[in-house]
Amino acid sequence: MLDRAEGMYLWDTEGKRYLDGCSGAMVSNIGHSNPRVLEAMRRQMERSTFGYRLHFENEPAEQLAAQIADLAPAGHDRVFFVSGGSEAVESCLKLARQFAFVTGQGSRWRVITRTPSYHGSTLGALSVTGYQPLTKPFTPITCRMPAIPAPRCYLDRDSLTEEERGVRYADMLRDKIIELGPESILAFIMEPVGGASTGALVAPDSYYPRIREICDEFGILLIYDEVMSGAGRTGAYLAAEHWRIKPDIIALAKGLAAGYVPLGAMLADDRLIDPVLNAGGFQHGYTYAGNPLACAAGLAVTDEILEQGLMNQATVIGSLLKSELKSLMDDYAIVGDVRGKGLLLAFELVGDRQTMQPLPADFNAYARLVELAYERGLIIYSRRTRDGIEGDHFMVCPPMIATTDHVGEIMRTLRDSLDTLQDELARAGISP
Repeated sequence: MLDRAEGMYLWDTEGKRYLDGCSGAMVSNIGHSNPRVLEAMRRQMERSTFGYRLHFENEPAEQLAAQIADLAPAGHDRVFFVSGGSEAVESCLKLARQFAFVTGQGSRWRVITRTPSYHGSTLGALSVTGYQPLTKPFTPITCRMPAIPAPRCYLDRDSLTEEERGVRYADMLRDKIIELGPESILAFIMEPVGGASTGALVAPDSYYPRIREICDEFGILLIYDEVMSGAGRTGAYLAAEHWRIKPDIIALAKGLAAGYVPLGAMLADDRLIDPVLNAGGFQHGYTYAGNPLACAAGLAVTDEILEQGLMNQATVIGSLLKSELKSLMDDYAIVGDVRGKGLLLAFELVGDRQTMQPLPADFNAYARLVELAYERGLIIYSRRTRDGIEGDHFMVCPPMIATTDHVGEIMRTLRDSLDTLQDELARAGISP
């Protein structure tokens, strides 16, 4: 039972302290109980906590939208606020479709996605999610969209260079477009740095511009899901900046308000917005879209990120933490890969590092290591690596306020937890 939280730590009602090694669900980017954010929320609560968007504009929403637009790629001057990541992705899909509809491209409706992937839990977002435990129960009531493999080059055993692999995976999109018919393809959605489904997956640098090139070739919209990678976590406000890519539509949430209130946003290029507005407006909306209290919190969070230099902190501390995580491979044969960018990092456990065969699924290492770390006062985040069915990866994504001391604490606890897990594997007769 949670009692309180401050900075990098949370305490339960029995007084035990936990280091937040994954920022909740990669949300609490600036740490907990930041006094400047709390004060901004108090000031806004004294003025208004709600004003319906069809009746009023409000200052926090206008200011936050302007700030996000300044941080986004040129041309993304319009921001549509929502309450979270699933709503942000739904908004992206619906804007893309409405743009096609009002511009005489009504045959375009398919959104190509990747597998594995995760884009949200609502039915529309699930239709572009490739993660079997989450999608299978709802398949009859979703419109499943086509998918191409995510660029998990670390699993490949071929003679290609990283650059060649990146192009090969990107060209799978082109093949799929031709297979289905370009006239039916509306958009391609991807996470520039993977989230929970792929464990901080980063594609080869050649992948990103080739994807953009293919989308342009066929007039297809490129949607970046930056729900987890955005708001500074990778060392840039949007991960798209690392490859100088301009998506057509961007979903943003999680770190946007950093867990202080529910808040997300859709950013879109002006060329998409104007035809939709001229045709009567965006046929979409949420009760809490542009809520003044949520936007006041988001504005204060963004101010903290910028004024405290937290994107640079994510780069520096992220580089140190990634190096420390890679050092685990020297001492633990079960650690098969370390990946990520900034403070969006993960490591994967395997049964055989040469073949990348996962550990036996029934051992449930993805749950057991989290439990062992939790017992020792460290919170990390895990998922099944291989389409949600088997494999074990762990997100290590502390708040952007993390210091070298916090990295040391994370690694000491993680090594202690891995020692115990390795002993348990040996007793179970599982030896990498």
